[in-house]
Amino acid sequence: MYAEETMARPSDTVFEKPSTLRSRVEEYLRTAIMQGRIKGGDRLREHELCEQLSISRPTLREALRTLEAERLITIEPHRGPTVVRITAKAARDLYALRALLEGYAAHEFARLASEADMERLRLAVAALREQAGKGDQAGLLTAKREFYDVLLDGCDNALVKDMLPGLLSRINLLRATSFGSPQRLPQSLTEIDRIFACIKARDPEGAQAAARDHIVNAERTALDVLRRQEAETAQQEAELAAEAPRPGAAR
Repeated sequence: MYAEETMARPSDTVFEKPSTLRSRVEEYLRTAIMQGRIKGGDRLREHELCEQLSISRPTLREALRTLEAERLITIEPHRGPTVVRITAKAARDLYALRALLEGYAAHEFARLASEADMERLRLAVAALREQAGKGDQAGLLTAKREFYDVLLDGCDNALVKDMLPGLLSRINLLRATSFGSPQRLPQSLTEIDRIFACIKARDPEGAQAAARDHIVNAERTALDVLRRQEAETAQQEAELAAEAPRPGAAR
């Protein structure tokens, strides 16, 4: 029985609402996937996760359903949950839609945002640079998410605000990949500075173009990394197949 379910065991017993605990489990798994500690194609074994996190299976399954809705994992009958493996074709499709939505969001933010929204965006950009200086990938992904939260709040379009976060959840897999390229992070920060400069100048067309350029460059880097990873995986699988004993071979 799981009389107390906590991911970090505090010294004092604290009653925790199930929704709060579920959110913490979701964030733990999401972060593990983003950081590459759980890789595309890996199976999530429920029994092991329940023991590791000291949680019940119903709590874990609620969290997994959220990640499934974000399309970070798939849940198949008789196989269980598996982390999604992003292909090059899926990446191109995702980035094409991202360019349209984020370009529009940047355009509308520059046109409509209040001074308070502008200040929130400035702070979000500053936080990005701070996390980059620390070399903390988890903090960097959190700061990037805050940047988009502010951008979507200020663009004043409920449909874009509803659609883009689900898209970004899948792109987070690729964002973690592209951040893994040493050359990409400084370039990405420079591009975000350009987006903010255009927004601050109330230049909607410039902000839209800067956002699209940022996404095109992110896509190029992510696809390069994906191709290398796919080549490495294919080579490893070929080596394993070569080492496997052939049927009927002498032992």
